[in-house]
Amino acid sequence: MNKTDYFIEIFEKVEKAYGASEKRLASDGWNYDWQTLIVTIMSAQSRDETTIPIATTLFKKYKTLRSLANAKYDDVLHVLKSLNYNRSKSKHVIAAANYLLNEFNGKVPDTIDKLIKIPGVGRKTANLVLSEVHKKDSITVDVHVHKISNLLGFVNTKNPTQTEFALMKLVPRRHWSRINRLFVLWGKDVPGRDKQKFLNRLKH
Repeated sequence: MNKTDYFIEIFEKVEKAYGASEKRLASDGWNYDWQTLIVTIMSAQSRDETTIPIATTLFKKYKTLRSLANAKYDDVLHVLKSLNYNRSKSKHVIAAANYLLNEFNGKVPDTIDKLIKIPGVGRKTANLVLSEVHKKDSITVDVHVHKISNLLGFVNTKNPTQTEFALMKLVPRRHWSRINRLFVLWGKDVPGRDKQKFLNRLKH
């Protein structure tokens, strides 16, 4: 069996195990595209369960992109105080809001090259926005996707960017945008790095 066939075999089992889950991840369920972008910036190296209520509070306080762009750093920091890297994220959130207004008339751009120019946005955030906001095929590689892809031998890579490009060569495009959600749910369900535990979870 080649690696593509192996991936599809595992992917279909993961889809069966987690595809119907209604568990909310950080990028899910926001009213505006700019909110999805801002939340994704906030969620880096923070738990979804922590990020979602903090983002909800932020958007109650700043109901428009312009109000967030005009926010005071100390006020945003107060809202984000429980997040990891809250100081840099507070700066990025305000700067990203300004960048969207000044460079894109408040619209969230739909190419990765434009997205990664936004303060606080790397390839992971950009790819997630492409799939969530613009419904484009993209592979979002977070810690779960990177870990599982290497653990199960889909790829042999040292960082998430390498994983992204390796998976793009390996995985049929129709599956790209589902990888992140399914692997994140799987990774949350099976902590650690025991390959057999991951595979055993798919047998239930």
